[in-house]
Amino acid sequence: MRPVRAAALLGLCLFPLPACLAACGERAPPAAHATESVRAVLPDTAFSRLFRELSEPGGYFDTDNLISNETSYLHVLGTLRQRATRGGAYIGVGPDQSFSYMAAVRPEVAFIIDIRRDNALQHLLFKALFALAPTRVEYLSLLVGAPAPEDPAAWWDRSIDDIVARLDGVPRDAVAAGRARARVDSAVVTYGVPLSEEDLATIGRFHGEFIRRGLDLRFTSFGRSPQPYYPTLRQLVLETDLDGRRGSFLARRKDYVFLRGMQVTNRVVPVVGDLAGPHALRAVGEEIRRRGLTVSAFYTSNVEFYVYRAGTFQTFASNVASLPIDESSLLIRSYFPSARGIHPFAVRGYRSTQLLQTLESLRERASGAGYGSYWDLVTLDVLDPRVSAGGEGGGGAP
Repeated sequence: MRPVRAAALLGLCLFPLPACLAACGERAPPAAHATESVRAVLPDTAFSRLFRELSEPGGYFDTDNLISNETSYLHVLGTLRQRATRGGAYIGVGPDQSFSYMAAVRPEVAFIIDIRRDNALQHLLFKALFALAPTRVEYLSLLVGAPAPEDPAAWWDRSIDDIVARLDGVPRDAVAAGRARARVDSAVVTYGVPLSEEDLATIGRFHGEFIRRGLDLRFTSFGRSPQPYYPTLRQLVLETDLDGRRGSFLARRKDYVFLRGMQVTNRVVPVVGDLAGPHALRAVGEEIRRRGLTVSAFYTSNVEFYVYRAGTFQTFASNVASLPIDESSLLIRSYFPSARGIHPFAVRGYRSTQLLQTLESLRERASGAGYGSYWDLVTLDVLDPRVSAGGEGGGGAP
């Protein structure tokens, strides 16, 4: 039996996108986007080819990045929903925080670029979880190796608070954990991506950490002491937007269904690459352009801090300028307090600050007067997320 056909045994949705989403309970995209949506469905061979051809050699970063350390990651959701064009292409970095942005933007295709090959391997783990889990309660149960409820469908519309409470109340079960590991291992080898024994061991180690620590899992830095502001997985899953509403991709059934549709139709492609590197980001842009799409949102976390410090910001800016963007294309970034202090848009009680800027304004300023400092980068031409959240707001930061 060919590995790719084993996918059928795992309960994957292998229909064209509109039929797949309908089968999962989600409406198909509007007619204006139907051609692009169907064209965006990738066979396993194309998924594997893009994984290989878009990537660069992997690099090192000094965190495990199993989960985010950005507790503010949902604070831009209101503005993102208002200003970003639905559809198009999404580009992001990091583990699963991109899924919540994708749920807001509803892209046709997504590319997750990270300098660490380990991040791409972790996204194969996430891909397997989506494929194996028709519901949110099953997804989280598989992720942390807990037994799923006997009737998952009864949890279809339960709140994320109820789902988390259930997981917190379920005793550790070595049999369920072993079954979850086996199911994930069987799934990740069906995607056509060449994986070494070391790669498979890494995926197993990552999944093992989620199982060992459960919802208490925290972001970890290498060579630095744990910080009190590092969130747990539980905190991130239960985080809210600026209006106080749960905003994670696991908070609403329809968001999860949409993302599962993207994953099982191979439209979330992990890529290994440096955002200021010579190939990956530009190659992703060429692939997006080939599909006749523009970038709807680009999430960089605080990668710009590191490329600015390394003296490669102009290369990054040049790579961004090569992307197919328009006036509605948005950049999402994170800022952590530096020598310049607290950001004007910081929210009390949050270490990180989530920011939005149009990609066109970044491109224009970088190619013109430029940025005199990293502080300029994170304060000039920045959109105020408080405007769409019912706050006072008032344009961009100074």
